[in-house]
Order: sequence, then structure tokens, then C-alpha cells
Amino acid sequence: MTEEAKESISTKRGHKRNEILPFTVEFLRGRWFALFASFLIMASSGSVYLFGTYSNEIKTTLGYDQTTINLLGFSKDVGANVGILTGLIAEITPTWFVLLLGAALNFGGYFMIWLAVTGKIAKPMVWQMCVYMAIGANSQNFANTGGVVTAVKNFPESRGSLIGLLKGYAGLSGAIITQVYLAVYGNDSKSLIFLIACLPTALSLIFIYTIRTMGPVKHPNEHRVFNQFLLLSIVLALLLMVKTLIERKITFSKGTNAVITTVLCLLLFASLYISIREALVVWNIKKQPPTAITIEQSKSQVVESSEEISTKPTSSEQVDEKIEKSCFLTVFDKPERGMDYTILQALTSIDMLILLVTTIFGLGASLTAVDNLGQIGESLGYDNRTVTTFVSIISIWNFFGRVFSGFVSEILMVKYKLPRPLMMTMVLLFSCIGYLLIAFPFPGALYIASVIIGFTFGAQLPLIFAIISELFGLKYYATLFNCAQIASPLGSYIFKVKVTGAIYDTEALKDVAAKGLAAKQLACIGSHCYRLSFIILASVSCFGALCSLILVMRTRKFYQSDIYQKFRENADTL
Repeated sequence: MTEEAKESISTKRGHKRNEILPFTVEFLRGRWFALFASFLIMASSGSVYLFGTYSNEIKTTLGYDQTTINLLGFSKDVGANVGILTGLIAEITPTWFVLLLGAALNFGGYFMIWLAVTGKIAKPMVWQMCVYMAIGANSQNFANTGGVVTAVKNFPESRGSLIGLLKGYAGLSGAIITQVYLAVYGNDSKSLIFLIACLPTALSLIFIYTIRTMGPVKHPNEHRVFNQFLLLSIVLALLLMVKTLIERKITFSKGTNAVITTVLCLLLFASLYISIREALVVWNIKKQPPTAITIEQSKSQVVESSEEISTKPTSSEQVDEKIEKSCFLTVFDKPERGMDYTILQALTSIDMLILLVTTIFGLGASLTAVDNLGQIGESLGYDNRTVTTFVSIISIWNFFGRVFSGFVSEILMVKYKLPRPLMMTMVLLFSCIGYLLIAFPFPGALYIASVIIGFTFGAQLPLIFAIISELFGLKYYATLFNCAQIASPLGSYIFKVKVTGAIYDTEALKDVAAKGLAAKQLACIGSHCYRLSFIILASVSCFGALCSLILVMRTRKFYQSDIYQKFRENADTL
């Protein structure tokens, strides 16, 4: 090899070394690393789905009856779903502050519950436990707002798939956190509460400056990349499901759980490799010299920009226009679907009203079923180990429901122009089968019901959030995203506390009276305990499906158009 060739190779290596630091800095500040960080935060943010696992610990330790446990579950749902304040905070503060506040709420709420359950503080009053539960659960809204809303603004053309993935990881997080706690602590529900207090808090603080809004960028293979993320997440979910099914027959040691947890972590961090690869693709494209086509496109964009500037009104005209069109005066002067609505315009629209009613009946019924699963298993004679299996099954199929509804509804909408609310109608009708299986159980019915309820519960969330972003725009998406969840606690309170809890306690009192025992701790055993409750849940889900079908009819023309065209036109070119 000649000296010139050696010198050339040495120069190239030097250039590559010199590029490592700039690329690393750009990657860490880029949207692909922010997306990876969002995956991890969402994978630890679904602690509310573990209520069924540790609720018996609270019930036994603090001596609560089922109605009180359901009241705690309702408080959890209020905290997890009332996120208007979170949205308003996100409108006026940077994303890092949203994540910081969420981390503080998560640790504060669940740490106080852990202190109460372990007896390290005096037994709190019921209202205090409700406050702790609501505070801890409310942190989920900050994780959702920081992760999901920011990601949708960075990848608007893939919002259905993206919301499905992010909310899928949140749904899967119950099984992930359970696996971590089994590897670290073994079978100890009190330690699970402590882990819930610490793990999500730590991840939010680690990535506090990573997640931020950067806007859309044209990418050559964005949909292919999201399909690869989907494949990784499915492998992760299948591993958890296989482990859960085997666990019915075999008790895993702490060491075996540690090995499985290590594999799970490797699968989670495999998405980091994809993020680095795609960031490198963008980096290399930016380094290439501009082609004639690119130069012409740049010139045309400059001309268009200058024309837009020349046609913009003066500052005084803009002030006059703002005065004339305040948010209160334009509340009933609504733009076309897909344009940026103000918060008041969106909240007073008929479309939003229909969506909220659908959420009350759909998610309200689903939350009631999920939170009572532990007690349902107990009433049907299953042991604690099997009940934990049911909770894990719901968490895993919750994930499948979320990614399925996100990706499939995106395909149906883009390729076949079918309204996204149509998927919501089908999901709510399917959920009725799960409720009826609990109302009229047979051997093994609870396993099937857990799959259906987990799938349909998960499928609703990405659909609701995607529909809101499509109908009302992204300008105030952080607030509208959280407003949609307000309806869920209302339905949860009605169906969980006033219906399911009351009926359960009535049936338990009948059992106690029939056996001639003192009613020290109400416990109902038998299929009759939840029969009437779940017949009611099936009925209200059917009504929710009818409301969703009305929204399908109202929005069918809108979904027949190209709703992503404006985002393709406004995306930055590489």
C-alpha cells in the first residue's frame, strides 16, 4: 500500500472520529432518541393497572371492605384520568417541567401508600388514602402528556401507529413492572408498591431534558421504522405472555425471574439501536451535497415564504383581529374538522360530546372490570397466584389491543378511508362478550374474559386520542388529550362504586347471613357475586357502541379526505 493510500485511509478515519461527537450530540437532542425515551417512560407509567395486584394487600392490612377498595379504585381513576390541569400546564411550560412535576407526584403518592401499608406511619383515614392514590395515579397524565403528545407533534403522519405503540407500552408496563419486582423482591405486594413509587420517577428524571417538541421532518421510510418498533414490542409481549402461561404450572425462582427480566430489558433497549440507525440515516442525508432538485425546491420554498410574508397583516391588524376574535367570542364559530380548534370550541362541539359519552360508558365499564378482577378471581375460587396471572394477562392483552387499534385503524383510514370511530364501535361490541363470560362463567371462562377485557380496554385509548388529534387539530392537543379522559372516572364511579361494589356487598351480606356468621369482613364466594353487575356493564357498553356509531356517520366525509396532507406540506425536508 502506498503512502498516499495510507494517508487517505488515516484521514477518513480521522473524519469519522471527528464526526462521532457531533452526531452523538445531535442524536441525543433529536426526535428519534426522544421517541426511545418516550418508550421507556411509557413502559413504566402504567402502575394504575397493577391496582388489582396490590389491592388485596391494602384491604387486608388496613381492614377495608370491598366498597372502600372500590372507592380507592375510583380515586385512582380520577387521578389517572382528570388531566385538564396537566394539559394547561403543558401549554405554558416546557416538557421538562411536565416530566419533573409528574415524577414528584408519582413518588409522593405511592410512597405514602407504601408507608401506610407497611405500618411505618399511623393508619391513614380513608379520605387520606384516596388522596394518596389520586396523587400517585395523576402522575400518569404527566407521563402521557410529556411522551405521547410530544411524539405525536414530532411524528404527525404516523400518529395512529405511534399512539398505539406508546399506549401499548403503557398497557404492557403492568406486566413489565411485575416482572422486575419478582426478580428483585420475589412475591411481596408491599415491595411492589415501593417499586411503583421509585422506578417511573427515576426514568422521568433521567430523560427530563431529552423529550421535547421538534416538529415533523420528512423521512424516507418512517412507516417501515414504526413497523420494526411494532415487531420488537410484539416479541416483548409474547415473551411475557409465554412466561405468564408457564407460570401457571411452574414456580420460577428469583434467579430465573432475573434472567427473564434481563431479556426484557434487552428487548426494550433494542429500540435504541433502531433509533440510532435512523438518526444516522438522517445525518448522512444532511451531509450529502444538495442536488439540482433540492435547490429548486429550496428556491420555490423561499418564494412561497416571501409571498406569505408580503400577504401577512401588520402587527396592528393582527392585534385588532385578536381582539375581535377572542376565544369566548368564537366558541360557536367553529372551524372545519381537522383544523386547529380552540379549547372551548372543541369542548362545546357535538363531536366531542359524543366522544365523551362513548368514553363514559366504554372506558367506565372496562375500568370497572379490570379493577375488580382480583376480587372476581377470589369469588370464583382461584388462589392468589392465579389471580396475579389474570392481572398479567389483562396487561399483556391490553398492549395487543392498543397496538392493534392504532396500526389497524391507521391502515383502514389511510388505505380504505374508513372512519377511525368505526373501530371504536367494533371494540365496544366485542367487550360485551368478556363481560357476559364473567356474568355466566364456566371452567376457564375467566382466562378468556381476561384476554377480551384486556384487549378491548387497551384498544379504546389510542382510538380516543387519535380521533381527538384528527378532528380538533394539534395546537391545543395537550389539553384536549387530557380533557377526553375526564369522562372515564365518572363512568368508573357509577359502575364501580354505585353498581358493582354495592351489589357485591349485598351478595356478601346474604352469604354471611345464610351461614350465620358475623360480618367482620365481607367476602362473597360464587358466580352470583358479579352476575348482575356484569350484565349491566355489557348493556352500557352496547349503548357506548351506539354513540360511537353516530360519530362514524357524522365524520365519514371528513375521513374520506387526505387528512395528513397539510403535515406533509409543512414538514422540514432533509
